[in-house]
Amino acid sequence: MNKTLNGNFGKFGGAFVPETLIYALDELENYYNKIRGDRDFFREFNNLLTEYAGRPTPLTYAPNFSKRFEINTYLKREDLLHTGAHKLNNCLGQGLIAKGLNKKRIIAETGAGQHGVATATVCAFLKIPCEIYMGSIDYERQKLNVFRMQLLGARVNKVESGSKTLKDAMNEALRDWVTNINTTHYMIGSAAGPHPFPTIVRDFQRVIGEEARSQIFKSTGTLPDAIFACVGGGSNSIGLFKAFIQDESVKIFGAEAAGKGIETGLHSATLSAGRPGVLHGSLSYLLQNSDGQVEEAHSIAPGLDYPGVGPEHSYLKESKRAIYEGITDDEALEALEILAKEEGIICALESAHAVALAIKKVKELGKGSTIIISLSGRGDKDMQTIMNSLEAKNEQN
Repeated sequence: MNKTLNGNFGKFGGAFVPETLIYALDELENYYNKIRGDRDFFREFNNLLTEYAGRPTPLTYAPNFSKRFEINTYLKREDLLHTGAHKLNNCLGQGLIAKGLNKKRIIAETGAGQHGVATATVCAFLKIPCEIYMGSIDYERQKLNVFRMQLLGARVNKVESGSKTLKDAMNEALRDWVTNINTTHYMIGSAAGPHPFPTIVRDFQRVIGEEARSQIFKSTGTLPDAIFACVGGGSNSIGLFKAFIQDESVKIFGAEAAGKGIETGLHSATLSAGRPGVLHGSLSYLLQNSDGQVEEAHSIAPGLDYPGVGPEHSYLKESKRAIYEGITDDEALEALEILAKEEGIICALESAHAVALAIKKVKELGKGSTIIISLSGRGDKDMQTIMNSLEAKNEQN
């Protein structure tokens, strides 16, 4: 059922959901519309972003990286936010919404584990019980984050169905929500899902772009020539992009996960290789076969291992305001090593895709251009994967 066309991005978005979810989505939309202009709500939210989460995050000039590639590079440091990634921005906002709706329980899905950790963190702070759904493959490759969630008091449910990754975790979370609709808030972490979630997540993440826009003006006196962010579901990227969409001089680039190569079929390059369809309640681009069945995705970065994407990104692609290109696992690993050795910053594998795309676009942008790259998270969670991948690569060589 298509609940509503409100909140669509061009032809994308909507809420294609079972009848049982309509009440909860209406309740959420009505409450969000009420608090959007509520100064008290946003005073509390902004205070938490500052005093609890650690905002504003720095916009760090990368002198060695800039010299190497002859391009002025600034890094938006979401990796320095409390819990280690941008996910906390959205979770604090949605946590306050759940509290305002008097929900007794919060559920969430997670792939890389960072949204799960942020959810568990906020639930511990607000004293609301929570459960996290996580595909068993992600559970194994992100054991550190699993332990962090459990230490924070969350129950982590291992999902064994389907590809055992983010898509399937989201499926299980939606099933839980249908069953416990009156008492439970589903804290979606990506700018995806049924309306109004893509709008809510974007609005809570737009602080990334608003800060970056102000900071680059302060540092350079002008806007950047281009901005870069990784795109899975798309929350960190839409948070950065939103502040620059109206600035036609700023080129917008989204880095998708090309995995082993788009030609191999082992990838998560939804906007580059997918086509429009319905997944998890919204119309957007997704990976699907000729029969319309959702195909499995692959990426070395668990946060990008998703066959769909947020509807606003689909709109930005079709309107040609943003350019989306695939980055392979190997390209992301190489970019991660370069940034680490040039700047002493080990970013998340997800963020490394954005760094790699920036490196590929240097010639196109020209020497002396100014760019911003969103470092959506830090690489602590990925150390075992990075170590295993680099050891395997060295053995091949």
